Amino acid sequence: MSRSSKTALAALTLACTLSRAAPPLEEPRYSPNGRLDAARLEAVQASVETLSTRRRNLLPRADGLMDLRSVFHAHAGDSSHTGGKPEEMLAAAKLAGVRVVFLSDHFRPPRDYMDSWRGLREGVLFIPGSEARGFLLHPEASVFPLMEKPVPELIPAVVRGEGMAFLSHIEERPDHPMTGLTGLEIYNRHYDAKRDFTGILQLVLRLTDPEQVRELSELLRRFPDACLAAQCLYPQAYLDKWDAANATGHYTGVAANDCHHNQIFLLKKVDDETALLGTIVDKDEAMRKVRASLRPTLRPMLAGKPDGAIVARLDFDPYERSFRNVCTHVLAREQTEPALRAAVKAGRVYVSHDWMGDPSGFDFRVVGAGAVGTMGEERPWVPGQRLEVRSPLPATIRLIRDGRVETVSQGEALDHPVTRAGVYRVELWLPIGGELRPWLYSNPLFLRSVG
Repeated sequence: MSRSSKTALAALTLACTLSRAAPPLEEPRYSPNGRLDAARLEAVQASVETLSTRRRNLLPRADGLMDLRSVFHAHAGDSSHTGGKPEEMLAAAKLAGVRVVFLSDHFRPPRDYMDSWRGLREGVLFIPGSEARGFLLHPEASVFPLMEKPVPELIPAVVRGEGMAFLSHIEERPDHPMTGLTGLEIYNRHYDAKRDFTGILQLVLRLTDPEQVRELSELLRRFPDACLAAQCLYPQAYLDKWDAANATGHYTGVAANDCHHNQIFLLKKVDDETALLGTIVDKDEAMRKVRASLRPTLRPMLAGKPDGAIVARLDFDPYERSFRNVCTHVLAREQTEPALRAAVKAGRVYVSHDWMGDPSGFDFRVVGAGAVGTMGEERPWVPGQRLEVRSPLPATIRLIRDGRVETVSQGEALDHPVTRAGVYRVELWLPIGGELRPWLYSNPLFLRSVG
């Protein structure tokens, strides 16, 4: 069975085995391909600009925690299918306001991924790690001798001390147990791309028509963030897995940028009647062959060009754009590796699509009964507690308890009495281009029953 067939089968299995306890607040009004329409992109841009004028600067946190914009699942110079280099990633992080990069180098023996960039570089903190065996692995120290051992031996070695391990690509392993893991991806950019079969077909058609290539190139120039985000959908399968795991455990949810800067699509001439379509990391034999006999619009693109010439090139995912697309915000005491590890393991984290609006200052906490607790904390449930949400942007606020919707409200704040124990998390949705789109996912507060 091919990898794509296995992926589709896994996604189908996941849909059948996990209940849709909290379905999306609103089903998408437009398909990913429909969102790439010029008028739709203009509406999206207008929405983002309007929201930016309504943003509030919230007061600094009383607990002194820093909101550090971070990215997980980031690749640079680590495999044959990665187009970008670490220096390019650093420059992009500075432009996007990213303060922390959790690297996810592919395992390539004899190289040890823990020998990658580590520490502060020009204000950006790099923390080494690996995407391997279906996990994001961030040990404190090298576990190189154990990397090919059975998973039950590998994971305990990775999470020893302040090490962390996250389940990755949930659609490919929906039934994988969470025991021993730090958490899981609750959103993965690559998964959105894999689901967009129609969009991929439309991209093939656009790239083999000179007028459509010009149009799409202009849309990428004018609306870069909205173009990349056109595929973004509600991560139902990932959130269902997370809610089910947190019913009995405590697992941190992070976003997977899964960025490689490899979505640079090329159309390469073979001869006057044939072209190859692929990306910058594809070898010729792996590219799709397109013939003018089936796609006549190809002929004027190839005419007069030398064999081997690149006749079309569209860059969808430079690192700066990928970083704005989705971030993992970590509430940490300082910008150091120990502080970041402690905060992530504690669950002081929220995930957001920052291209829609800057979420810095968002807060979700429990107050009352003589105590204050923030995301990730476990506390006994007692009468008199309230859940408070503060947002820098007016949004649709959805409070979810044990995977089910508790209440929905509009505005910049929510103050909700807690009448029963549960695992509570928050989603914020924004009106973007004529549809409500998910913007922010908090990690949970765990209010457990006593006795």
